[in-house]
Amino acid sequence: MVGELYINGRQAYPAWVPHDVRHYLVHTEEGMSIRALARAAGCHASTILRQVRRHENRRDDPLLDDAFDRLAKEARISTSNTSQDSKLMIATKRAETLPDTANLETEARRILRRLCEPEACLAIAPKMEKAVVVRELPDGRTIRTAVLDRAIAEAFVVKDWIELSGNGKVTRYGISSAGRAALKRLLSEHEASRQGLAEAPAAFGDQHRDYAEREVRQGEAKQTKRIRYNALESPLSAIARRKGKDGKPFLSSELVAAGERLREDFELAQIGPRVAQNWDRFLTAGDRNAMRPGGGPAQGPEGARARVADALEELGAGLGDVALRVCCFLEGMEQAEKRMGWAARSGKIVLKIALQRLARHYEAQGAGSAMIG
Repeated sequence: MVGELYINGRQAYPAWVPHDVRHYLVHTEEGMSIRALARAAGCHASTILRQVRRHENRRDDPLLDDAFDRLAKEARISTSNTSQDSKLMIATKRAETLPDTANLETEARRILRRLCEPEACLAIAPKMEKAVVVRELPDGRTIRTAVLDRAIAEAFVVKDWIELSGNGKVTRYGISSAGRAALKRLLSEHEASRQGLAEAPAAFGDQHRDYAEREVRQGEAKQTKRIRYNALESPLSAIARRKGKDGKPFLSSELVAAGERLREDFELAQIGPRVAQNWDRFLTAGDRNAMRPGGGPAQGPEGARARVADALEELGAGLGDVALRVCCFLEGMEQAEKRMGWAARSGKIVLKIALQRLARHYEAQGAGSAMIG
């Protein structure tokens, strides 16, 4: 099957090639000016310039450099002045060297899944037509888990699905964050197609989700029930997965549970006719007592509001602000540091102190940090 082509100027590129890579190749191989590319793409010239500079700096990667050369060569052949029969022969030959979109996605589901395994990497040597995925076992042995064509590996690095991790006689690559997101999206689309759905409406959302299970109490009998939730919904979960110098998680399960308890009370307190309540007053140290319940039914459930107010009053200024922003407003750590004027990478230390005090507060209340529902 002939690979899908994307015409850009006089050159033709496969449909899976990203727009910024296409801009770079048209500028460097065909000589189209940056301003002309910007007019054609409908963006500012500085955007095209940044794309060109970025990919020019990436050409130190030998696999990416070969991929750019292959794409430029195939594009020159496809736009040459040849007869119709010759173009058909060239297109058939191109299908053997450049993967089409369907083949690339099939290989991505197979290879990227292997690269997600612990201590796995993609290895390839110069002038070799095959690349291998190898994995180092705990006992020191190395096993081969997958083999793929060089053209597929080049497509992976063009799409930023893999990144260079070691360069030498054998070049090694690991899966990137973009590759992990792409794998989640491709698996979601594939599962939807297997179930008979015409499309996967949540495919792009699924690439930003990491489902896990936990037990919650239910009913007056306090029976436990396992529920499925998105572990990446809260920035607290991402911070908790970081490792300290001792190799242990940066945040213990007790601290994460305390932050989730504060978030649950925060969400429960907004149930009522007035959904868009002004919670910004919680971010000031001097006027938190003014947010006490008692202002009428439109103010939300009194118990949840009282628990949030008590917890923030216990934390005080600074600690309460960072806990509210990260646990309740779901702001990322960098965004919270910027809004509060703190130094970079200092917020997670303050957040850990805040969660420790918050956990002690819940313990002193006698309920612990267990979730309500």
